[in-house]
Amino acid sequence: MMKVKERSTLKPVSLVMVALPTTIFPSAPRHRQPPDSRPPKKTPRNPQSNHIKHTAKMPPTRRSRNSSGPAAKGSQKTLTFGQSKVTKSTPSTKDKSSLKSPKLPATDDIDVGHVSSEAAVQQQAQTEIERVKEKEYRSPEEEKAAKVTDTQIRRYWKEREAERRAPRVHQKELTLEEKILRLFDMSSQYGPCIGIARMKRWFRANKLGLNPPIEVLAVLLKEEEKGNAIIERAHVDELMSSKFIVDDS
Repeated sequence: MMKVKERSTLKPVSLVMVALPTTIFPSAPRHRQPPDSRPPKKTPRNPQSNHIKHTAKMPPTRRSRNSSGPAAKGSQKTLTFGQSKVTKSTPSTKDKSSLKSPKLPATDDIDVGHVSSEAAVQQQAQTEIERVKEKEYRSPEEEKAAKVTDTQIRRYWKEREAERRAPRVHQKELTLEEKILRLFDMSSQYGPCIGIARMKRWFRANKLGLNPPIEVLAVLLKEEEKGNAIIERAHVDELMSSKFIVDDS
């Protein structure tokens, strides 16, 4: 028995390459420049750049309170002060009366009189005069001042006058000793001259290392040997301690 070979009915399939669209497999993104680095487009109105026209934004318009119509969307709402009032609590009259300071009792003015340094200066001068008369002890400065002659005193005053541009016309009636002592009074580098005797002021300046002139001490010693206690008080002290009475008429 013969076997008949069956033919296959399958047809050969030909492979056909179909071109797929590029949208399915997109290519890698290309490198683009940032928008800021791109050169601005030129326009007839502004040949340099026109990007300001598209990026600039005007601020929202402000509406006044009296303007009619609804406010624009996004604009600030108007504030009303008439509906809400702020009240503060005020203290009562009783509290105010308690805050007042109590009345102080009336005081009488006490007249202490005129204060003068004359008594203190006289006491200091009397002490110095008694010490000079007794001659119990003399300091090295006093020993040096006792050797100063009248010629040296006059030379000292001429040197002080040469330092000035004009002579002291207002002191023509004063003695040479008083001129020297008043110059010492006005020399503020030796300390204040009010309320202190001239000799005590000289020794105080000497202790402080201010080097007061030895001629001043020589004049004071000679006047105290004569018993002149008034010479110890500065003329400025007399003016400051004096009491002037002004007549209203």
